[in-house]
Amino acid sequence: MSNREPPLDKGAIPWLGHALEFGRDAASFVTGMKKKHGDIFTVRVAGRYVTVLLDPHSFDAVLQDRGSLDFSRYAQVLMDRIFKLRLPKYNPGEEKAIMRTHFQGDSLAALNATMLANLQALLASEVAPNRTDWKRDGLFSLCYSLLFRAGFLTLFGGEQNNNGSDAGLVYKEYRTFDRLLTKMARTTLNSGEKKTAGGVRERLWRLLSLKGLSGESSPWLRQYRRHLLREGADGDAQTRAMLLQLWATQGNVGPAAFWLLAFLLTHPEAMAAVRREFGRAAQGGNRLEQQQPTPVFDSALEETLRLTAAPFITREVLQDKTLRMATGHEYRLRRGDRVCLFPLVSPQMDPEIYQEPEKFKYNRFLNSDGTPKREFYKGGQRLKYYTMPWGAGANGCVGKPFAINAIRQLVFLVVSRLDVEPCDPASGVPAMDPGRYGFGMVQPVGDLPIRYKVKSEESL
Repeated sequence: MSNREPPLDKGAIPWLGHALEFGRDAASFVTGMKKKHGDIFTVRVAGRYVTVLLDPHSFDAVLQDRGSLDFSRYAQVLMDRIFKLRLPKYNPGEEKAIMRTHFQGDSLAALNATMLANLQALLASEVAPNRTDWKRDGLFSLCYSLLFRAGFLTLFGGEQNNNGSDAGLVYKEYRTFDRLLTKMARTTLNSGEKKTAGGVRERLWRLLSLKGLSGESSPWLRQYRRHLLREGADGDAQTRAMLLQLWATQGNVGPAAFWLLAFLLTHPEAMAAVRREFGRAAQGGNRLEQQQPTPVFDSALEETLRLTAAPFITREVLQDKTLRMATGHEYRLRRGDRVCLFPLVSPQMDPEIYQEPEKFKYNRFLNSDGTPKREFYKGGQRLKYYTMPWGAGANGCVGKPFAINAIRQLVFLVVSRLDVEPCDPASGVPAMDPGRYGFGMVQPVGDLPIRYKVKSEESL
């Protein structure tokens, strides 16, 4: 097949190109471009040319090429824009190797146990004082706050007494930071937002400056600090790296738990199936063992992530390269351009792979016999990549087992210990904020108002 460049769509505005549409709602923009150009095309975005690849059968041509395509350069651009962090020697491979030693096996089991204890204590402090009264909250606010604070106490350390006020203060500042994060990444802050972002960064740096330096922090964070020191990072850079790791470890888990609980609360059949499984798995007790299989929950979570996990997987083109598609077509990629996979659009929302892809179906990832379903097809061929919430290849998420366990424990505690319901029985799942596409989990526009109380026969 001919070796040519992908279809080029520069957009109407010089230099900016499609930057505004891409930033405003990347999913709609990319879906529209796919209809116009097919599974590969190049768009101009703020002076850069970005080639978007949407054929999941061809993803390995990008994910497995570490010679011509580079992850770390664009990551360093974002680290500087969002966290004002420049590391003298940025070594993502070694950072992942450090995480691997602490996020599997016995170390993971210890982290999971600490996380559960923190979650239970924080949830107990949230319920109404006399425990039988209903308490009102937003579901997103509740999930994000609980998982963030519990994760912070588990990995970064802090005082659990006084209802984890240390963690609560960090969470409050972090949420201000988080609301501006995508604008920092795109350099679209207005002058007032720049001032707010600068101030909240400074306050978070102060709150995080000593983390990883004492025994109250997790062994992983202490080893990461030692790694930064060996690589020549000064005190300021180390502190800024603490904020980077706070975002990396805590920024997506709470939103993921929110979407899952929002879908369960608005899909009674799904909630009943998950409750039944939890009841059997816990055998009437109030604990869910770490190794206990929960295929119904796992499917509901995977379906949630299919609908709401929306990272861009981006690579910088280091040298001219020929990209060979699974179809046999070949395309030239130019040095200095970027390549972007957007798995939310393809494969996750592809109607050829998933029937009614816009609908939540809790058992979509279960076979008829209740075993996990892992065979999905496009064009008659089995897919290696049918959903990619955790990234893939060398840059897949190392903390995935810890994150899944945290979400599972929170959902178990909420559905088994609490009576929880939407304040308005007719309310549906909130709309997604399209400005969050590209940065992990999307977040809702607004919240889902709920009320909850401890079940009369339960104790937290």
